[in-house]
Formats: sequence, C-alpha cells, structure tokens
Amino acid sequence: MKHILVTFFLAGAFLASRSQVKVPAASSAQTVRQDFGLGTLEWSYSRPGLKGRTLYTDVAPAGKLWRTGANSATTLTVSDTIIIGGKTIGAGKYGLLTIPGRNSWTVIITKQTNVTADPTIYKEAEDVVRVPVKPVTVNTSTETFTIQLAAITPASAELQLLWGNVMVPIPVKTDIDKRIMASINASMQSAKPAYFAAANYYYDNNKDLQQAIEWYRKAATAQPDAYWVHYYYARALAKAGRTKEARSTAEKSKQLAAENHNPDYVKLNEQLLATL
Repeated sequence: MKHILVTFFLAGAFLASRSQVKVPAASSAQTVRQDFGLGTLEWSYSRPGLKGRTLYTDVAPAGKLWRTGANSATTLTVSDTIIIGGKTIGAGKYGLLTIPGRNSWTVIITKQTNVTADPTIYKEAEDVVRVPVKPVTVNTSTETFTIQLAAITPASAELQLLWGNVMVPIPVKTDIDKRIMASINASMQSAKPAYFAAANYYYDNNKDLQQAIEWYRKAATAQPDAYWVHYYYARALAKAGRTKEARSTAEKSKQLAAENHNPDYVKLNEQLLATL
C-alpha cells in the first residue's frame, strides 16, 4: 500500500511538472504606445507569421471580416481626438477590424473590443469608422504581421498594416491647430512668453515667418548662450532670404555649440552656413 501511494505521488508530481511547461505563443502579443498630436495612440494585437501561407487565401482571406491579428481582439486606444476617414474618434478604447481585399481593404473602428475569430459577434451598428483603403505593394516582405505608426507630423500620420508584400496605409489626423494657437496667444499675454516654442510651431507649420523670426529674436535675447535657439533663429532668417543676418547668427551658434562641446549643433551650423 505504501509503495502504491509513493508511486501515485511521484506520478502526480510528474504530471504537475509537465503542466507547468511554458512555451512561446505561436503569435506573439504586442502593445505599442506612440505619442501623436497632443495625446497618444496605443494598439494591442497578436502577430501571426506567414509561415509559407498565402495572404488573401490561407490567411487574412479576401472579402471576410478579420480581427487584424491573431488570438485576442486587436484594439486601438486613443487618449485625444483623432480623425480617420473624415470621421472624428473621441478618446477611448476601440476594436480594429478589417475586411482584406486585393484592390481595397475595408478598415473598421468599432466600439466592440471583443471581436476575435467568431464573426457572428461583430455588429456593424457599433462601427465608429468604416472606410476603404487602397493597399500598396512593397518590395520588402514582412513575415510577421506588423502594425506601426509612420510618416508622423504634428497633425498627421499613417497607421500602417504590413504583411507579406502588402502595406495598408490608414491616414490618421488630429485637429490641434486651434488649440495650439489659443495656447500661443495666451502665452504671449503671460509674464514669461514661450517665444521659442511658439516660433518653432510657426516655422514648422508654414505660418507667419516674420512673426516666427521676431519670436526667435526675443528667445535668443532672453537666452544669449542657448546655441540651439540661435541655430533655429539663423535657419528662419535664411528661409526669409536675410542671408547676412543668418550667417552671423549661425556663426554665433556654432561658436557657442563648440564652447559647450556639442558637435551635433556645430555640424548643423556648418551645414547651414554652406548653403548661405
């Protein structure tokens, strides 16, 4: 009896140890968080591999609803208002679904965050955005399905789906200009105006260049040893065609950068001076 109990115990211990074996998931999970506009975008999904299979037939079949990943539902979390397909999407967590197609993909942003392999769960009435996107054939093949944010500017970007030789570029925008302009106007009325940040915004967004130059001048006056401020001031002067002023300002920035052991700004100023 004692021998039987020992054998049973050892067998149980062996089975328990086997139940604890951990292996990698066939489709690894990934969560990516990216600053965008005045907020962040975060997407969570599992990443299947092609593994010799064919897109549109074996995986992501054409004309059928796809969870845009594997395993759990693919989700998109937005911290600030964005625009996709001309539709405004408020802050919140959404599901990201697609209907793949050789000539056009349907991209769906839905209030449902639980749509996985069972398409019967999906309810079109819960759609926030439903927009067609033309896929692009790319030279480099992506073995593991990838979602990434690219071509990022202060107010626009592309949420790209990549698999095989296919890339689906989803344009994403954010209407932040009015809010930033209001913030700049308020700052200019304060005791310590943010001249440098305001000038950068005007310059980067092709607004009033002369106003940007004036703010750069004031920022450089307030921070006479800030070589980075002088560099951007010189760059704006050069764009305005004020070559002589741009050259002297760039020379000053280069000297200050050298004194502060910053070779990057020394090089930037040398490159700017070479164009003047």
